[in-house]
Amino acid sequence: MSWKFSVKKTLAVATPLGNLEDMTFRAVRTLQEVDLIAAEDTRHSKKLLSHYHITTDIISCHEHNEVKRAEKLIPILHQGKDIALITDAGTPCISDPGFRLVTAVLAQNIHVVPIPGCCAVIAGLSAAGLPTDRFLFAGFLPRKHQQQIRAIQALAPLQATLIFYESPRRIRALIDQLMAVLGDRQACLAREITKLHEEFIRGTLSHVMACLDAGTPTKGECTLFLAGAGEPEKLPQQALETLLQKRLEQEHGSTAMVAKEISCEHKISKKLVYDTIVRLKSCGYGK
Repeated sequence: MSWKFSVKKTLAVATPLGNLEDMTFRAVRTLQEVDLIAAEDTRHSKKLLSHYHITTDIISCHEHNEVKRAEKLIPILHQGKDIALITDAGTPCISDPGFRLVTAVLAQNIHVVPIPGCCAVIAGLSAAGLPTDRFLFAGFLPRKHQQQIRAIQALAPLQATLIFYESPRRIRALIDQLMAVLGDRQACLAREITKLHEEFIRGTLSHVMACLDAGTPTKGECTLFLAGAGEPEKLPQQALETLLQKRLEQEHGSTAMVAKEISCEHKISKKLVYDTIVRLKSCGYGK
């Protein structure tokens, strides 16, 4: 069954991460039928287009010219033509150019249609060996030291599997930071996904680091998967009472305020903490 585009559409087309056989039939046909292809790197994309005998006109659209390109592409869309957006590898907008163009197009009430396919986040997660019921894609963390630490600290309590992108030059530094802030969690480092030298290193962060330090050449963009935080340990009643006794002896504060703080710190019932404080105060604890 032939499927035809309606007028005025931008199509975000996923392309292979490395193995050209991962191109979908729909993606090939889309790139053949659209009026124009906006590509992150035209030189890189021409190799893919040539492989599939796609002769559609191509124009550059990358992070440095995306806003300007939108100004040129929107009038073309208003003429009733269709434009495909592709990046060097994987799905557009996922730590790749495309977000600014997509938002500009949507603001003009022009349809944006995903043509799904490869994505390093999902491809790697399926083989990482870590929980997949909940995950958070953190992308590239800030490069500045303190900003990166704060970003990692914000992720510390999350129980979802964490996913990071990083360059091979900075992957060791990222692992060091993660170990310093989060501890030696279970992890999986995937690199060169779908390519000839595809590699998955599974184990603790220290094991992953040891494998890299052992002389394994680190090439290609890296995707790091990290186990989320475990279930918070429940505070035994006796430990809670001891904690509250010290707190009440050292500080002034309303019962409600102390109960709220302790409840948040230890992830336990606020009512349980409140009732325990009331009972301890009736026994003479507190100022």
